[in-house]
Amino acid sequence: MNRVQERYIEEITPALMKNFDYSSVMQVPKLSKIVLNMGVGDAKEDSKAIDNAIEDLTTIAGQKAVVTYARKSIANFKLRAGMPIGAKVTLRGDRMYYFFDKLISVALPRVRDFRGINPNSFDGHGNFTLGAREQLIFPEIDYDSIDKIRGLDIVIVTTAETDEEGKALLEALGMPFRK
Repeated sequence: MNRVQERYIEEITPALMKNFDYSSVMQVPKLSKIVLNMGVGDAKEDSKAIDNAIEDLTTIAGQKAVVTYARKSIANFKLRAGMPIGAKVTLRGDRMYYFFDKLISVALPRVRDFRGINPNSFDGHGNFTLGAREQLIFPEIDYDSIDKIRGLDIVIVTTAETDEEGKALLEALGMPFRK
């Protein structure tokens, strides 16, 4: 068990129970999964781009990334159904907590001109999405080894019912929200 999990069990759970007047420990929101998604727009011209994106995501997450395919054809983007257009990784359990710890303590402080995360990026059900402009904020990625700077989406899925509960959970876990 890493430090985020320990802090969640020992400090955050009792605090959230008191804050929201939960009658059971099972009502307290918790992280259920983290999904990393990287869209690769130039994949239709360059088939190597998908392989490089998968390699980057696998390095960042510590778990093999899978290719995502287009669901329908869009003529304006020269896109056909079934074409590879990105890569994703779903983290659960220990890997999820290790990634979350790395995200808040190492990666986010490395972002240029970082003033905090937008607190309005919740979806209405307590889940939070943030976008990283470049994969270089993660320490595992070597600047010389990448072919192109790509952004990625990080979706943090919680068991919270409302955005208020989700925000309270992420704030307690140490997410640096903008004031």
